[in-house]
Amino acid sequence: MRNSKNKLALFGALMVGGLTLMAIFAPLIAPFNPSDIDIEDALLSPSRAHIFGTDHLGRDLFSRIIFGARISLSIGFVAVGISVLIGLVIGSVAGYYGKSIDTILMRFVDIMLCFPSFFLILAVVAVLEPNIINIMIVIGITSWMGVARLIRAEILSLKEREFILASKAIGASDLRIIVRHLIPNAIAPVLVSAVLGVAAAVLLEASLSFLGLGVQPPTPSWGNILMEGKASLGVCWWLMFFPGFFILITVLGYNLLGEGLREYFNPKKKI
Repeated sequence: MRNSKNKLALFGALMVGGLTLMAIFAPLIAPFNPSDIDIEDALLSPSRAHIFGTDHLGRDLFSRIIFGARISLSIGFVAVGISVLIGLVIGSVAGYYGKSIDTILMRFVDIMLCFPSFFLILAVVAVLEPNIINIMIVIGITSWMGVARLIRAEILSLKEREFILASKAIGASDLRIIVRHLIPNAIAPVLVSAVLGVAAAVLLEASLSFLGLGVQPPTPSWGNILMEGKASLGVCWWLMFFPGFFILITVLGYNLLGEGLREYFNPKKKI
């Protein structure tokens, strides 16, 4: 069973690595400029010239999906980075100091968890201008609660260990103990959560862009490519199939990689 999970994790890592390389080298891979309009070639089906076909403005769909990977994955990485940073700060402070500080911070976490995340994001994005930076920030500041609870639980179990007590005995500051000793020893489950969080952030971005509240055209992202293709769904299947497929393999790849990391960091498997 464990070997099969390792193979799935390796498969997920290969998928994630391939998508990341595709995004990095998009200008070298894409055969066309993703913004070039050619009305005469509008809504062409997949062919040798346009392997994923073209959209309603004659833009090459393959090129737009490759450049869209840059936007979608960048939003995922930055949003998860913001959420992990916020979660680490709140969770480590709550776990280390405990008592009233822990109670106040954890009740704040509970309040945030009471709001349906997607509708909270919709409300915030509706007020702000829908652009890439705002989408990154909004997703990040509405998805840190799980990280905070994870890091708090780990620090609660670590702060009474001998090496922490020894650090206190030699006069190490609270900040040094948290940053140099507690967080590095509690980071494993956070890494797993971060990997899974990238998949969730990509889905959120795609959902917002599909609703017209995310990345705005002509900048390509997988979500707004889907939005532009929905009007021709009954005739031009490729406009929805290919961006949907790339969202699927991205989410699948990060989920498989996350599950593999969870298995690797599981202490019961190392006994």
